[in-house]
Amino acid sequence: MNDSDSSGWRNTTIDDAQAAQNPEIAHDVARIKQLRQSIDNVDTAIVSLLAERFKYTAEVGALKAKAGFAPEDRERESRQSVRLKQVAISAGLDPNIEENYREFVVTEAKNRHQRIAEAGGDPGVLDVYA
Repeated sequence: MNDSDSSGWRNTTIDDAQAAQNPEIAHDVARIKQLRQSIDNVDTAIVSLLAERFKYTAEVGALKAKAGFAPEDRERESRQSVRLKQVAISAGLDPNIEENYREFVVTEAKNRHQRIAEAGGDPGVLDVYA
C-alpha cells in the first residue's frame, strides 16, 4: 500500500506505528513531539504577552478617551512600524512580518480604544473574559 498522496508526501499525521517499525522515523517522531511541546510553550507565552499588552493598551485607551484624543495615533504607528521592522531584522525574520503584526495587534488595540471611547472611557467594556 502506498501512503503517498498526490504531492509525494507520505502523510500528514505523525504515526507511532510507523515509528515503531523504523528507528530513524522513531527518532524523528520523538524529536517532533519535543519541538511541538516547545512550540506550544511559546504559543502560551505569546498569548499571555498579548493579554499583558492589551491591559496596557486598555489603560491608554481609557486615558485617551478621558482626554478626548482619537483612538489612533498615526505618528506613533509610523515610529512603531520602523522600530518593529528593525526588531524583526535583528531577530533574523523577514521585516515584512511587522505588517502582519500591525494588522493583527495594532488594529485590535485601536478597535479596543474605540470601544473604550464609545463606553465613555470605561476599559471594563473589554473585560469579557476576566
